[in-house]
Amino acid sequence: MVLGASKSPYHPAYSELRFDAGRVCLDLVATTHPAERLDGTDRLRAWLAGSGLVPHGTPLTDADATWLTAFRELRGHIAQVVRGELAGRPADGALARVNALAAAAPPAPRAVRHADGSLTRALHGAPGRTALLAAVARDAVDLLTDPVARSLLRQCEGDNCPIVYLDTSRGHRRRWCSSEVCGNRERVARHRRRAAALARA
Repeated sequence: MVLGASKSPYHPAYSELRFDAGRVCLDLVATTHPAERLDGTDRLRAWLAGSGLVPHGTPLTDADATWLTAFRELRGHIAQVVRGELAGRPADGALARVNALAAAAPPAPRAVRHADGSLTRALHGAPGRTALLAAVARDAVDLLTDPVARSLLRQCEGDNCPIVYLDTSRGHRRRWCSSEVCGNRERVARHRRRAAALARA
């Protein structure tokens, strides 16, 4: 459940945080790769806004180190559950924690009319940590309990790439989180293997 209008770079740091895995919960998991990208509360605020969980301009003045710890912990639980489901090794302890966080009420949205007559999404007041954690946890619950969405879950086939994404490509044959990054690395490696084999022949 995304509460903001759409994903857009509300803050310069968001471009460094963004990976569109197809779901907000998976985007959160992707913030560990290639290194820790949620390394401060400013970056967390940027991710919350850029991911669409809060509309642009939403004050998050209460965000502090406890928020950062809580979102990193949720990220770890979601990663354990999703990767466990893909591997056929259920992570029920992590699932219980995701379920517990999903039980809280997420931020309440409202429609706001602008001077030009258009409607945009806003929130009833500044959302708290518990509400935003609930929004991400509920997104994970929705993903894992939707058979169609769950069938599109893929682990990137790139070497040592931990990214999990939804494969919405035509024919559902996507192999990498990014054709430009992991896909290109695989093509270069394949080329080198062929060249080495020809050199030995």
